[in-house]
This record gives sequence, C-alpha cells and structure tokens, in this order.
Amino acid sequence: MPEIKYEVVDKIGIVSEGNNGWNKELNLISWNEREPVYDIRTWSPDHEKMGKGVTISVEEAKALRDMLNKLNLD
Repeated sequence: MPEIKYEVVDKIGIVSEGNNGWNKELNLISWNEREPVYDIRTWSPDHEKMGKGVTISVEEAKALRDMLNKLNLD
C-alpha cells in the first residue's frame, strides 16, 4: 500500500477528547499534496496515527453548516 502523505494546514479545533488520549478533531488537511479539505477524524496525541474519518469540500462544509444551523440541539 502506498504511503499517504498529509499536511495539517490549519488545526481548527477538538470536537471531543477520548479516554485513550486520542482526540476527534476538525482540521484543514492537504492529502497527497492536493487542495486542502475539511477533515473530521480521530488522531493520536502526536498526530502520527489516525482513525477513520470523513473529508468534505468547502461547498459540502457550507451545506453541513446550513443543516446544523437548522437543528434544534437543545
């Protein structure tokens, strides 16, 4: 399997902290030297290992934001 290259362009924030020290984070990441995308996934404390996640484009992030703004989360 080829090595996956990534660069964390912007650390936006921690969504949640796990009991095992791994955090679920929202970051802007460039995968394999491509255009950066928004990325939600778990990361080890040193960012050397990662869990499964989801990447979304700016357009998808805007659509998600609009959907979340319509939810009553109280």
